[in-house]
Order: sequence, then structure tokens, then C-alpha cells
Amino acid sequence: MRVGTFVLAAQFPGQGQGEALHRAVRSAEVAEEAGLDAVWLAEHHFVPYGTCPSAITLAALLLGRTRTLRVGTAVSVLPTAHPVALGEQAALLHLTSGGRFSLGVGRGGPWVDLEVFGAGLEAYERGFPDSLDLLLRWLREARVAAGGERFSFREVPVVPRPAEAIGGGDPAGPEVVVACTSPKSVRLAAERGLAMLLGMHIGDEEKAQMVAAWRRCAREAGVPARAVAAAPHVSAGVAQVGDGRGEARETLLKTMPGWLKQGLEAHVTVDGRARAMRDPVAYTELLCGLHPVGTPQVCADRLAATAERTGITRFALLVEGSGDLAATEENVRRLGTEVLPRLG
Repeated sequence: MRVGTFVLAAQFPGQGQGEALHRAVRSAEVAEEAGLDAVWLAEHHFVPYGTCPSAITLAALLLGRTRTLRVGTAVSVLPTAHPVALGEQAALLHLTSGGRFSLGVGRGGPWVDLEVFGAGLEAYERGFPDSLDLLLRWLREARVAAGGERFSFREVPVVPRPAEAIGGGDPAGPEVVVACTSPKSVRLAAERGLAMLLGMHIGDEEKAQMVAAWRRCAREAGVPARAVAAAPHVSAGVAQVGDGRGEARETLLKTMPGWLKQGLEAHVTVDGRARAMRDPVAYTELLCGLHPVGTPQVCADRLAATAERTGITRFALLVEGSGDLAATEENVRRLGTEVLPRLG
């Protein structure tokens, strides 16, 4: 079982953006010290829900500050990025980190980001598959040309190529993971043999159903049986380690609703479409019930149960729910020193 953290660089009420980013960096450094497997970095624009606008840039910083930790994006938003530019950055980090970089990509949302970056609603609603395929070609081929509606260019050489890896880097290139929230995105990932990143807003039953659907679609697409069985899907969640379950829940219920309300309300749709808002308190309570929140033994049992029910053995856990730097560092350390040993 591989347990890592999920870092949003969340800006809690009354905090500055620099404070949120400092906590994000420190939590990653402490994760390596505590023996965790990975850190997964979120990407958001123009909202305090998450203050990191470029997950791949922050990944580069953290790869330089760590030696053993895997660093991944969760996710780099493809509709507002050029696939070739993202592929070049991913290849660069793969080659220079000795293969410690994972590229998580996703469709994002219908936010004003699409207007600001000139991508347009079309890129969000229908352009994700083509962008993903161009990205994969860039990471796997020596020369690439494109002739699509959005991306069209003459053949050019891929520099640097992931196949040029030395010192332990996988010549197949960086791992690519797809954030999946619907049957359509599950099929998209499965047909390409790409592992899924499943969100913290759903529980074990729904995640198990998505894994089963992915396996079925992957087999239909001709993905080798061994690759289907060993697909390294990632389950996102929340983790708060405390001396008692009530204490851990209270820590999150004191702080997360304020962050969720402030952060989620700040999202603006690109076309003015109405969107439903979750109740921040009810959502926090839901997350506490779904994920490892409680004593070290409760947290270990929760992770083991999720792995058994879903078949997923990689976790990206949000650890900054207290909003406090010292408390976040302690939470990460306890996750590594008190929860991991109980998992075996």
C-alpha cells in the first residue's frame, strides 16, 4: 500500500496566499521525512479554494527539495494548457528527477479560466480526448505532427525525449493518470490503459464500481490482462489523525467549512450557467465519514477497508484540513509514523 498526501495549498479565512503556499511546501517536505510515498498537487485559478495555479511548476520545486518522494499533479488541467508544452515540462521533470514525477491530468470545470486563457468552452466540453491523445503521443514518440481543429502543426522532433532517461528513469516516460468523475472519463482512461485518480467526494462503493467499469472497458479495448490487473489507480481522500475520533472530527469541523464556503463560492462559470453548492458543514461531515479521520488505528483500518473494497492501494490524502501549519506538520508525521506501520 502506498500512502501520499493531496495538497491544495488551501487558503483558509483570514490567511494570506503566501501562508497557504508555505504550508503546502512544508507539508511535502515533512511527508518525505515521515516516509510517505508521494505528494499530489492540485491546480486552481483565481480562487482561494487552492492557491497553486500551476501544479507542474510547484512539482518542479518539490522534486528539487526532495530525494525519494514521488511528486504528481492532481491535476494539470488540459483544456487550459497546450498538450505539447505540458508534455515538454513532464518529460523534463521525468528525466531530471530520476523518474519520480507523475503527470495527473483532468478536464477541470466550466470556469472563467477558459475565457482568461483563450481556450473557450469547446475545449472543456469536447476537446479533452484530443488534447490527451496529443499529450500521450508527445510522451511516447520521437517526432510528432498534428492536424486537428484545435492543434495543427508540422512534424517536429520531441526534445527532450523520455526515452533518453538515465539513472533509473523509466524510458517509457512519466506515469500519466486521469482524473475520472463520470462513465465517459472512465472509458477514456481505460481505452488508453491509463490509471484513474478518483475524487474524495465519493465513497468506496462508487469507487469500486468505477474500477470495475474501467477493467471492463480496458479489456474490451485490448489492454493486456496483466496491465488491467495491476493498474495503479489512486484514491483521493482526507486524513486527520487524532488521539480520539471525536477530536479528529472536531479539528476538521472547526476549519474546513469556512474554507469550503469561501473557496467554492469564488468559482465563476464561463457562460453564467447555474451550479449547485454543497453545504460546507454537511460536506465536511461526509468527508469525515468516508475517510481516515480518527485514531491511528481507525485511520489504518479505514485505509485497509477501502483497499479491500475497491482494489485501490494508492492514496492521496488531504492533510491540511486544520488550516494550521504546525497542526498540518504533526498530522503528516503521525500519518507516516503511527498509521503506516499499522498497514504492514
